[in-house]
Amino acid sequence: MTTQIVEIDQIDRKILMALQHDASLSQRALAEEVGLSQNACWRRLQRLECEGVLRGQRAKVDLARLGLDLVVIVMIKTPHHSKDWAIAFKNHVERISGVVDLYRIGGEWDYLIKVVTQGISGYDRFYQQLVDGFDLSVVTGHFVMEEMIASRPVTLV
Repeated sequence: MTTQIVEIDQIDRKILMALQHDASLSQRALAEEVGLSQNACWRRLQRLECEGVLRGQRAKVDLARLGLDLVVIVMIKTPHHSKDWAIAFKNHVERISGVVDLYRIGGEWDYLIKVVTQGISGYDRFYQQLVDGFDLSVVTGHFVMEEMIASRPVTLV
């Protein structure tokens, strides 16, 4: 799948950097931060949304405060590498509670899943659902001890 590259200028970069740091900025505050009128800033935001560069806003939630205190990076090897199998696997994984990220990766492993759950019993429930009906060669979980850097804004050059 080829992604169409969108051309952006320095002002677009400033807008995107500001929103990565704080997506709750009012339109007025954002316009002031990047040196535009509110109307000009709004037009740029609309264009960036229409072109698929901006894809929504999210709140950062402290999951541990809600009892979701275990983050597991799950690495998977499988003997299956067809497009149809990958689509079926993706559909299966996205129905499992606690999955926040799924990647098909290169190298020694085939897939990486990030799971957020409540304790080891929550991870066991995830694991049982994951392997149910799928031929996976190796599944290993790496338990996160400390989140050191997460959701860091990407520098746009």
